[in-house]
Formats: sequence, C-alpha cells, structure tokens
Amino acid sequence: MKRTHRIAPEVREQILKRVKEEGVSVEAAAKDAGIHNTTIYGWLGKGATAAPSWSEYAKVKRENKALLELVGEVTLKFSESQKKN
Repeated sequence: MKRTHRIAPEVREQILKRVKEEGVSVEAAAKDAGIHNTTIYGWLGKGATAAPSWSEYAKVKRENKALLELVGEVTLKFSESQKKN
C-alpha cells in the first residue's frame, strides 16, 4: 500500500529553491527534508513545461562549449601519452 503524506506548499517551494537557486543536490535536499528524492524529481519535472529563456539557453550553450573544449584537451593529452608509450 502506498503511503502519501502532504507536504506544505511553503516547504515544497523552499526545497525547490534550494535545489534550483542554491545548487543543493536533490539527494541532499531530500535527505534534509526527510523525503524521497524521486518526490523532488517529480516536482522538478512538473515545473519543466515551459521553454527555456534565451539567457538559460545561452548559459547552457556556453557550458556545453566549455565541456567540449575540456573533453578535447583531455583526449589530446591521452593521445599524446599513448604515443609516448
């Protein structure tokens, strides 16, 4: 039998704020609140219906570029180390 407990909207908003704005991991926020992390993931999924703003899109694009550059550098260093052996 599934147990359900109502979480006050204020508490829910506090938890989501910690995850979204403060960068707290979902697992840590769930542990602190005494709830399962899938509950928070469900809340996050329900709030993801709108398209991202241009600033969010630009931020993700910059982060993606930085990650691709980092992967390229690591790949190059790995390749060079393999040639030396």
